[in-house]
Amino acid sequence: MPASDASDLDLRALPKAVLHDHLDGGVRPQTVLDLSRELGIEPPAPTAEGIADWFAEAADSGSLPRYLETFARVLELMQSPESLRRVAREFVEDMAADGVVYAETRWAPEQHLEGGLSMEEAVEAVQSGLDEGTAQVEAAGGRILVGQILCQMRQNAPREEIVDLAIARQGRGVVGIDLAGPEDGFPASRFRPQLERARAAGVHVTIHAGEAAGVDSIADALDCGAERLGHGVRLIDDIDAGVVGPTARRVREDGVVLEVCPSSNLQTGAFQTMASHPVDALRRAGMKIAVSSDNRLMSRTWTNRELGRIVDSFSWGLDELEQATLIGLDNGFAPYEQRRALREEVVVPAYQAARIAAESPADGITGQAL
Repeated sequence: MPASDASDLDLRALPKAVLHDHLDGGVRPQTVLDLSRELGIEPPAPTAEGIADWFAEAADSGSLPRYLETFARVLELMQSPESLRRVAREFVEDMAADGVVYAETRWAPEQHLEGGLSMEEAVEAVQSGLDEGTAQVEAAGGRILVGQILCQMRQNAPREEIVDLAIARQGRGVVGIDLAGPEDGFPASRFRPQLERARAAGVHVTIHAGEAAGVDSIADALDCGAERLGHGVRLIDDIDAGVVGPTARRVREDGVVLEVCPSSNLQTGAFQTMASHPVDALRRAGMKIAVSSDNRLMSRTWTNRELGRIVDSFSWGLDELEQATLIGLDNGFAPYEQRRALREEVVVPAYQAARIAAESPADGITGQAL
């Protein structure tokens, strides 16, 4: 097959970078079952398989209350140091099993205080789990670099404590802050003083924008200093027959990365089918695209599946897959030298090896894309 073809490659064998994955949205079904039993809470189903079905069906129902209930179900289980540590450790293990070598997990500390934890204690518990997971991956001969992004929730009042925590924990696991939650009616500009203070202190900023709301939401996020956009796919509305509008031009010229999560976008109704999803059109218009899975539990997905859907729908080959991986890695919020080492020692050599294998059909890499 051609060197750029990826249709017969086992995507699991290719290293990946994940920028947009929610900690509470990626809990294992078995962990939901275990923690429910430990806490005396009725689980949504009696088996791990049934729980996986329940979350996917509820999130796919088209009912916003049912969709939001899926997160409430998980959050009630993540109110102790032990549960946060377990979920964070399993996040790293699951990323490594998916072939991910660089991963950022985002979550909102303010949603984990029901059990009496302070936000600082919650952040420390998550960091302990991430460290444990990383150590386990390395002990097994793997390699992964992880960091946490602290979210503020748009529907709530701005909290200076999130910025304080991010500043205090620079170099100790926290790599940035995010603005998450409902876009409509809750503009990023409400949080502009906090976001600007974070940027002034050297904290990286990503903002959810351009999924549930349109181009104006993206422009607002850019005005607030967003270096990356969570989703950002409605930017396609600012591109007409190849003519790039002012906001799209700004995103392209400033090199702002779009953290694209196709399955999630379909689930929330931003687009109806993969064929209509703009991930490839945005790439061809010169936007920087990184691919992630968003909420693995609710979307019943993982990063390889997201990439596989793009390969199947838009015929991405090795060149496009490598470009998306390197964009993710190069625009990650972890320290540059650590990311550079992964780039030179892991990612680029792996893609070089894949191209050599692709040019030798007898020795080629075969397998399932999903």
